[in-house]
Amino acid sequence: MPEIVEGTMLLLTRKLGENIRIGDDVKITIVEVKGNHVKLGIDAPPSVKVHREEIYERIQEENRRAQAVKPEASDGRGSGTK
Repeated sequence: MPEIVEGTMLLLTRKLGENIRIGDDVKITIVEVKGNHVKLGIDAPPSVKVHREEIYERIQEENRRAQAVKPEASDGRGSGTK
């Protein structure tokens, strides 16, 4: 588990059923706590992408791979040969 150094991020304490707001459009609710597992409910507009960290990392890696194999963009003038 990564070490969290206090001062590098906002740390909040919430109880079951309590909320956290991010801006005007995102609400995070503590839905369930079982042992060391916390279930969060996230209410956000469709334009806000919400992913678990491991899914986000997979998406980023796939995007890097796609960029690496992407052919260079044409300037739209063609190759000049007939």
